[in-house]
Amino acid sequence: MLATLNPSPPDVLEPTAQGDSDPMTAEPQFKSAFLQTMQARGYIHQITHPEELDEAASKGIITGYIGYDATAPSLHVGNLITIMMLRRLQQSGHKPIVIVGGGTSKVGDPSGKDETRQLRTHEEIQANIASQKQAFGRFLTFGDGPTDALLIDNDEWLSKLGYIDFLREYGVHFTINRMLAFDSVKLRLEREQPLTFIEFNYMLMQATDFLELNRRYGCVLQMGGSDQWGNIVNGVELIRRVDHKPAFGLTTPLLSTASGAKMGKTAQGAVWLNADMRSPYDYWQFWRNAEDADVGRFLRLFTDLPLAEVARLEAMQGAAINDAKKVLADETTRMLHGAEAAKAARDAAEKAFEQGALSDDLPTVDIPATDLAGGIQLAKLAVTAGLAGSNGEARRLAQGGGLRLNDTQEPDANREVTAADLVDGVIKLSAGRKKIVLVRPV
Repeated sequence: MLATLNPSPPDVLEPTAQGDSDPMTAEPQFKSAFLQTMQARGYIHQITHPEELDEAASKGIITGYIGYDATAPSLHVGNLITIMMLRRLQQSGHKPIVIVGGGTSKVGDPSGKDETRQLRTHEEIQANIASQKQAFGRFLTFGDGPTDALLIDNDEWLSKLGYIDFLREYGVHFTINRMLAFDSVKLRLEREQPLTFIEFNYMLMQATDFLELNRRYGCVLQMGGSDQWGNIVNGVELIRRVDHKPAFGLTTPLLSTASGAKMGKTAQGAVWLNADMRSPYDYWQFWRNAEDADVGRFLRLFTDLPLAEVARLEAMQGAAINDAKKVLADETTRMLHGAEAAKAARDAAEKAFEQGALSDDLPTVDIPATDLAGGIQLAKLAVTAGLAGSNGEARRLAQGGGLRLNDTQEPDANREVTAADLVDGVIKLSAGRKKIVLVRPV
């Protein structure tokens, strides 16, 4: 069964574990289109007051939000599931709010972290916010309409809170005992990793965000990953205690691949959403390289394809599953980068992998022409091109038959690559069957 919440002690709500029922075959447990969609596509992990939330969502427009800290210039694929939750909220006829953490980013969320986050300046945070904004517009419709999305910086109110007033007004509603019980705090202490006092205050700040949004915009729902459960529950309780109004929380499972890897992490680092940090081609390839067992789940979570079509693609077996992966890559890339970029990425991949041809849309790395004039070791070139993390890894790749130079298998990682290896002005390097980079002398 889905998560239910029981008061223990009074006014404190704890979730029970969600059952393992298949969202495609389980009987619908909700009447609102929003929660039906969230259940059918596999987003739901925990909900506070599920019947009350379902009733509110079935009777009229509800407003819900998710917050994003501005710790980097771009969001990454790990953030995509929560952005899709806001998209599902809007598609169901409700109003989403994106909170960019101009205020909370000055502290840093300790959830799921073993080390204290590096504190960033106000200027760095604002620059990150400006850079992050471009991704949200790809998934949400912003404007002044009743279900149009809003993008709000929580520095609007957090920077204006006097510390003593903040503690007197909100601190009295939080006990140390309760805060120590949440995983974001408990796990850090169990691992004997330091938790600074400023980080300890983060959950109060996030709860204050929810209260402020409830008062300003009538926001009744906060969503996020399951690692945010404690922070979300704090906000729900704060609104219900201070203003005696309904408020709800909903979390989605933290996403990992079928093999257990963290979603969005690759050997080359995070899979960024901004095109200037991850090209449309590389983004397409990330989804094309999904594990077979993940295809159906990813199609449900990250595309708008009808569930019947997802079921058809998910049922493909053998080599045919590659066609389903291409659909996944097409749909996800089109949603983020547009139809033209998605088509160019697919065409480039098919030319490179199926026809052996080159394309201007393949990832390109520039190196000094003098490097080729004097000769550069293949292992070093593979590292420079991002195909290996170290010379040792490049050597193992070559010895295993996985490194190719201009489509020719090259087992000797010490081989000198020179200008004589240029073909049409570039050198084509491949790692396995899925990674290709063009090296261009400049």
